[in-house]
Amino acid sequence: MIRNIEKIDKRGWSRERWLQERRKGIGGSEAAAVVGLNPYASPFSVWADKLGKLEEKESTEAMRQGTDLEDYVARRFSEQTGKKIRQSGFMYRNPAYPWALANVDRLIVGEDAGLECKTTSQLNLRKFKNGEFPANYYAQCMHYLAVTGCQRWYLAVLIYSTEFKVFTIERDEDEIKALMDAERDLWQHVQNQTPPETDGSKATTDALSQIYAGTYEDSPVDLTPVKANLARLASLKASVKRLEEGIAAEENAIKRYMGESVYGKTADGWSVSWKAQTRRTFDHKSFLLVHPCADAEDYYKTTKLRQFKINFKEEN
Repeated sequence: MIRNIEKIDKRGWSRERWLQERRKGIGGSEAAAVVGLNPYASPFSVWADKLGKLEEKESTEAMRQGTDLEDYVARRFSEQTGKKIRQSGFMYRNPAYPWALANVDRLIVGEDAGLECKTTSQLNLRKFKNGEFPANYYAQCMHYLAVTGCQRWYLAVLIYSTEFKVFTIERDEDEIKALMDAERDLWQHVQNQTPPETDGSKATTDALSQIYAGTYEDSPVDLTPVKANLARLASLKASVKRLEEGIAAEENAIKRYMGESVYGKTADGWSVSWKAQTRRTFDHKSFLLVHPCADAEDYYKTTKLRQFKINFKEEN
């Protein structure tokens, strides 16, 4: 039973109001990113999003289907478990964690529990072997347990055209503390408008590209404070080059041995294929030579970006 927490009536909210309110705290879908468990977001990208530094992401087909099928997943959960469920028209905020927001899919009637509904592709089926499920789902449910004060959260997952799975996640105070501590730290960065540490994730790379895409400063900046980063980067790139050359050498040795064969295998399970492939590309320069009056401008896609290039100093 949800108790002693703030309930914010979100019924009738417009899309703009929803976006405005979600920037006032960290939601369950962002919890995994805060602790590095979301492959599509990072602490830095969440920070940038909360400060309105990133463009609003366009809804994908997968997102649309997940929203449309939420009610179906909830009904399937009720049919399979016999538990009664209800929707909630509120956004929840717990005074103990004022930065944490909870927009729950369903609540369980007569039980101190809630339900998170998920849909996913067959390509992710391996993530559910042996009773396991993705870590980002776990972080989201633990976030809801922290905010609502409930003792249990159910996770219902529809794997398209393949399986329907139900998991039970019990309240864990140690896990909740670790997650809330991480969220508190990130929210302090949001309030202070100071960026958290960056990582090597694609989400952070994309966020940096968006934030600094439109403005440029021609005068040089003193890079002494990041000299250690430059040295580590140079060392890593050298290591990558050695690894790439080593990989190519091993591949070439195998290719030389295979010769004209397109397939090979070992008695203990290794297999290699080396098949001919054809790739077709559009040669726009040749096209314009043949059709000089053609206007191909509308077929070019323009993307604004900043090229990052380092000239490493020579080592003595």
